[in-house]
Amino acid sequence: MGFTVRRRNSGLEMAALLLRGVVGGTMVAHGAKHARSLDGTAAWFRSLGFQRPKLQAQASAAVEVGAGALLIAGAATPVAAAAVVGTMAVAARSVHVPNGFFIIDEGWEYVASVAAAAVAVAGLGPGRISVDHALGIDRTLSGARALVITAAVGLIFAESHLAAFWRPPRSAPSA
Repeated sequence: MGFTVRRRNSGLEMAALLLRGVVGGTMVAHGAKHARSLDGTAAWFRSLGFQRPKLQAQASAAVEVGAGALLIAGAATPVAAAAVVGTMAVAARSVHVPNGFFIIDEGWEYVASVAAAAVAVAGLGPGRISVDHALGIDRTLSGARALVITAAVGLIFAESHLAAFWRPPRSAPSA
């Protein structure tokens, strides 16, 4: 009598794990960078036109580290992915969009790629190697529905955040 390992789709499982790890790890690193210099991050947020820049710096660090850690663990995956989308959308609008597409010119290429990867994580689901799977909630919000809801929630939160806390700095008048 042979032993058979039942595989759902090992390629898909590995893809979900890899994507969660890369996006989550990127967010943790980014948030840790902000946290290491809250005063510098706050000054940068102030220069971008954010109101309450110290609070913005603290929130940015907490959300980025928290969402990244949740993605790595595969816990509350659609919520964590929506937080990444929201964070990247705020960054796109407040910093990158005016600079064009390419990141070499401070454009929106990078933030769009990270946000799209987060939406893909939500659509793929966390996979079997995840907290969500261990809790039996990995199928609660999945597939195309998860993809659309994650993107929409992230964008709604970003727009709300920008409306409440961001005023674009005025350009210096031309001579």
